Amino acid sequence: MAEIRPQGPDVELEEPTLVEGFPGVGLVGKLAADHLVTELDMQYYASVHCDGLARIGVYRGGNRTARPPVRLYVSEDHDLLVLQSDAPISSAAIGNVADCLTSWIIDQEATPIYLSGLPVERDEETRAAVYGIATADGDNRLEAADVPIPPEDGVITGPTGALIDAAAREAYATLGLIVQCDPQFPDPQAASVLLEDGIGPIIGLDIDVQDLLDHAEEIRAKRERLARQMQAIGQEESTQAQPLRMYQ
Repeated sequence: MAEIRPQGPDVELEEPTLVEGFPGVGLVGKLAADHLVTELDMQYYASVHCDGLARIGVYRGGNRTARPPVRLYVSEDHDLLVLQSDAPISSAAIGNVADCLTSWIIDQEATPIYLSGLPVERDEETRAAVYGIATADGDNRLEAADVPIPPEDGVITGPTGALIDAAAREAYATLGLIVQCDPQFPDPQAASVLLEDGIGPIIGLDIDVQDLLDHAEEIRAKRERLARQMQAIGQEESTQAQPLRMYQ
């Protein structure tokens, strides 16, 4: 069972969108989610407790407050929730965490946007491409936002793949965004494209990503350790999109 413990303000959400930010390849989902929380000045809303999530405390420089590794933030003005995660999920816990969160999401009647990186070698001059997938009738919002269809077959692994699978089993409407990204290191540029070409048009916001781009090198340096942790636990546990031929 999901245990989402309210920690912040009482808010009234009508038909909320939830942006998921579990760490994965290129850390694109995490970088995008973290940027949304900061850029929209979102408030700490709830802590997420599912069996298998790391039992650790997370703190920030310049702040004494310690919080659990997986949290929800809210913007009532934008009818928006963001799931922020500061720890990878072990393979043994992925299925349980996905079922736990999906149950709560359905109860809230929220529409999730699940985020994943597609490892691609590209030069700095080439803008990353974003593609959209969906479960149930979630493709309506992708069409309205002009998010293109993936050009080839593929699979999504890790927590995000498990979340999509759980939603598909329940025939529940969700959206998935896949962005081309660096296969080894944090990719703030790809995360900015995810925000500008995917998340922003879907939720109807013009998201300023300049700060994300201005601090790209600093972000890479800070996040490379987490990226190495993701590699260490194995690609099956890490959220990423891959061509389907790799599984055939």
